[in-house]
Amino acid sequence: MSATLSASALLAVPLAPLVGSVLAGLFGTKFGGNHIGRRITHSLTILGVFVAFVISAMTLKSVVVDGARFNGTIYEWMMVGGLRMEVGFLVDGLTAMMMCVVSFVSLMVHIYTIGYMEEDEGYNRFFAYISLFTFSMLMLVMSNNMLQLFFGWEAVGLVSYLLIGFWYNKPSAIFANLKAFLVNRVGDFGFILGIGLIATYAGTLNYAEAFAKADALAKLSFPGTEWMLITVICICLFIGAMGKSAQFPLHVWLPDSMEGPTPISALIHAATMVTAGIFMVARMSPLFEQSDTALSFVLVIGAITALFMGFLGIIQNDIKRVVAYSTLSQLGYMTVALGASAYSVAVFHLMTHAFFKALLFLGAGSVIIGMHHNQDIRWMGGVRKYMPITWITSLVGSLALIGTPLFAGFYSKDSIIEAVHESHLWGATFAYWAVLAGVFVTAFYSFRMYFLVFHGKERYDLNPDQHHHAPDEEPDHGHHANHSTPHESPWVVWLPLVLLAIPSVVIGYMTIGPMLYGEFFKDAIMVDAGKHHAMKELAEAFHGPLAMAVHGLSAAPFWLALAGVVLSWYMYLVNPALPAAIKRAFGPIYRLLENKYYMDWFNEHVIARGTRALGTGLWKGGDQGVIDGAIVDGSWKLVGRVAGVVRWMQSGYIYHYAFAMLMGIFILMTYFVWFNR
Repeated sequence: MSATLSASALLAVPLAPLVGSVLAGLFGTKFGGNHIGRRITHSLTILGVFVAFVISAMTLKSVVVDGARFNGTIYEWMMVGGLRMEVGFLVDGLTAMMMCVVSFVSLMVHIYTIGYMEEDEGYNRFFAYISLFTFSMLMLVMSNNMLQLFFGWEAVGLVSYLLIGFWYNKPSAIFANLKAFLVNRVGDFGFILGIGLIATYAGTLNYAEAFAKADALAKLSFPGTEWMLITVICICLFIGAMGKSAQFPLHVWLPDSMEGPTPISALIHAATMVTAGIFMVARMSPLFEQSDTALSFVLVIGAITALFMGFLGIIQNDIKRVVAYSTLSQLGYMTVALGASAYSVAVFHLMTHAFFKALLFLGAGSVIIGMHHNQDIRWMGGVRKYMPITWITSLVGSLALIGTPLFAGFYSKDSIIEAVHESHLWGATFAYWAVLAGVFVTAFYSFRMYFLVFHGKERYDLNPDQHHHAPDEEPDHGHHANHSTPHESPWVVWLPLVLLAIPSVVIGYMTIGPMLYGEFFKDAIMVDAGKHHAMKELAEAFHGPLAMAVHGLSAAPFWLALAGVVLSWYMYLVNPALPAAIKRAFGPIYRLLENKYYMDWFNEHVIARGTRALGTGLWKGGDQGVIDGAIVDGSWKLVGRVAGVVRWMQSGYIYHYAFAMLMGIFILMTYFVWFNR
């Protein structure tokens, strides 16, 4: 195969899911008259995503084996001055990997949805949405310019809004999708400012052209300040990543997005929307390498997210929310790696995390089906004997998540910890201890969920809500049952679990060498090794994946993870009275965690009310008082008064006019006589 890629084949990757989405949306829903049934709808959309995955896999093979690359314009939209706006693709190691991860996880979610949404009234609409979501994410990762990047960025945000609020008759779902939309608008405002600054000072939106001017941008100051322009650009771009990848304090939307159906929870929180920010910063590495200040900002924000969002996972009882807070914490780990200039490690963890986190979300959905839509882990227990496939695959996902040696998560997670340990940027010490402590926290809450769900006494008959749904539970869309005994899910649900479990075990061992220490990202990620030598230190200490796993058995992260597992086993299986005693003893801390650090309270009662008060003031004082009252109404009132006076003077009587003329002559004569004395 030649070292070039076909533009037509690459174009088919995003267009195949788009075609499936359009057909399903137009002909499979009430909007288009329901001309095609469920079987045809899911067949069309799955076929579209399957085509995208096959071409993506072939592209990855060409990139890795043959060194193939592509960077070209597909369609030129318009020229504005010297600024070219176009649709174009950039395919290198980073893009090819993301294409495969996105399309594979999406394919698994599509297959899983057949069983999970079996009798939901919005079955066809859901397939149309998730295929459209896949198209949007593929356009984002394949872009070679910031205009297309921003299009994909906003498109995934829009479709996620539709998916989180999929059950639009459920008030909590409507609140959640509005919350996600508004919080992401805050981040996107910073993002578009960063893009605007690049367009203004670099004169281009094309990646390669902008990166070629990185050194020149680093010499400029932001107008009117002493700040480096490149620092302002990078921080603005990262604010966009904070919203999309749910970094503190713009993380508040992600846990509430669990109100959407479980398949979309897996798609949003595993390989697609929430990783868009990580991908974007890695792609912009030539710019971020110019500013240590921006990197330190990234490092500290990531560390706060990794540790403090993990704490919140400890007290969650909804099975999906436990996994959601795990996602927040792991996104923090990826962000820490970005801040340490270990961009390849961040993207490596993005890839491994995509598989085992999708596995955990889909496993949680399988448990929800098997438990007849009970989501509260306090009313589960002993499920492993009823759901053996879900049990073993969930165990695999949990072991990968906590960084067990030889599992996928071990290689990426340990690499992040070592990278930040070798970093000398401001904030690196805090970040190191945060991610190290996060290992224990992750292991504790992950196996707390695992033990409460799959082991111990069967508690599902004790559930006070077993005959009706709690407010935050998913509707029972078709999986009816006459009893509460768990049951294994149908094959369309457990097959994706098995297929995701395989890479959750082996993908880290297979790819750590080329992705971190080879040339896989050689022309996609740029690191100034002279200033930021974390990757150099890691390369010198790496002696193969097997040696790394053996060494990992004696390293601090392994023992911290083991301590977390043992403690959760003791507290929730051996001595289940202990958690309640700890809760009573540390009531204020528990309330702080239960209220999510009062971030939602602050947003709703301070920011939202303050914004509402400001808006009311601008409306009453500015709009009604100044604009309508003074300018619009005031102007016509003034004209009316002047007209009234003039109308009085224009009487139509000749003697009035003669009198006015005489008075005028008298005033003029008096003026000239007085001033010419």
